[in-house]
Amino acid sequence: MSSTTVQQIESCGVVGAGGAGFPTHVKLSARADTVLLNAAECEPLLHKDKELLRHFSRDVLDGLEIARQLVGAGQAIVGIKGKYADVIASLRPMLNAQTTITALSDSYPSGDEFILVYDCTQRLVPPGQIPLAVGCVVINVETALNIAQGKPVTQKYLTVAGAVKNPVTICVPVGCTFAHCIELAGGATCEEPFALVGGVMMGKLCTDFTQVVTRTTGGLIVLPKSHSLYRRYAAEWKQIARIGASACDQCSFCTEFCPRYLLGHPIEPHKAMRSLCFNEIGEANIAGTDFCCECNLCTMMACPEDLDPKNVCTQNKRRRAAEKTRWQNPPLVEARPRLHLDNRRVPIGRLIRKLGLSDFTNTGPYQQPAPPPSKVNIPLQMHVGAPAEPTVKVGDSVRVGDVIAKPLAGKLGVPIHASIAGRVTAVNGSIAIES
Repeated sequence: MSSTTVQQIESCGVVGAGGAGFPTHVKLSARADTVLLNAAECEPLLHKDKELLRHFSRDVLDGLEIARQLVGAGQAIVGIKGKYADVIASLRPMLNAQTTITALSDSYPSGDEFILVYDCTQRLVPPGQIPLAVGCVVINVETALNIAQGKPVTQKYLTVAGAVKNPVTICVPVGCTFAHCIELAGGATCEEPFALVGGVMMGKLCTDFTQVVTRTTGGLIVLPKSHSLYRRYAAEWKQIARIGASACDQCSFCTEFCPRYLLGHPIEPHKAMRSLCFNEIGEANIAGTDFCCECNLCTMMACPEDLDPKNVCTQNKRRRAAEKTRWQNPPLVEARPRLHLDNRRVPIGRLIRKLGLSDFTNTGPYQQPAPPPSKVNIPLQMHVGAPAEPTVKVGDSVRVGDVIAKPLAGKLGVPIHASIAGRVTAVNGSIAIES
């Protein structure tokens, strides 16, 4: 275990499995005093991380220990919701002297890495920076599992939930279709289903189930198009802006619930809403949107007018990033989290009711892998950085784990591997393989 190197982690194609897919070997090349395992999993109806800890606890803890040693940290902390008492009890006998468990509240967004760092260490990550700025490195449960297994990342664990016959956590080859995943959950139980990829709070709308699983797909929440969340996610920016400009009453609830504001960051979504009406004055109001974490709590829970401050913040954030007008030396109000954070956390149960998800089964037991599909389509862009460049051509035969694409020299990225054995049938923005 201790002999694992960052080069081996890179060659296996390990990336952040629960977020944007930042290459793990780069993260573990840093030096830090604390490594955090993010097992909070606060998206409603998702259960993948908890199930991995139940079924692969030794491997996950080994991966965490490898990460701790690589960054030279003196301690590792497992951040997991206190309500999972059975998982915590099973982990405790396996912990070494450097590893502890922090029981987290059953609230959203406890899995936000800035919130996690604060809850586990009482350190505040400054606005515009990353946990490393306060000596912390955060890794996901599945990422730790991939580190420990020491083999090419060719499979993905994800929860399929919502309007399906049997909500379940599955293991499938990277590049298989969403339709295949939904069938493993017994199929959709509604007409005209859609899916929120990654979760109901921070997911992406999908109506085309030929889309494929990548190394960062954490879950599929299947819902009928009659559900209110379809209207929310299908809304166009012009509609969002027009209604927001006419209806926002500046109550500031969106700001009062914003987790980054509560951590002391200079973001105030209600002021960003003003930019829909007052351009010159609004320009000053949107500077804080640089620090929006896009948790969607302001839109999905806080706003009494059913407006969309999150999309207003992200639109302004992306525009400012494109213009390279980032706020320099932003202030941090260190007293704010001690005064307000705990009493403004949003309980997951309340969030589930607010989102209209109470009628869906809130479980996702792990299911042993089923036979793989006969065809996969593996994207070349599944991580932060540049797309990988193909190293195979149409007609080549490949085995599971063979390298089929690599990043160009000097570019941020990781290799991509074949997830099934077979023949390459197409090479474009993705690589298709048929068994």
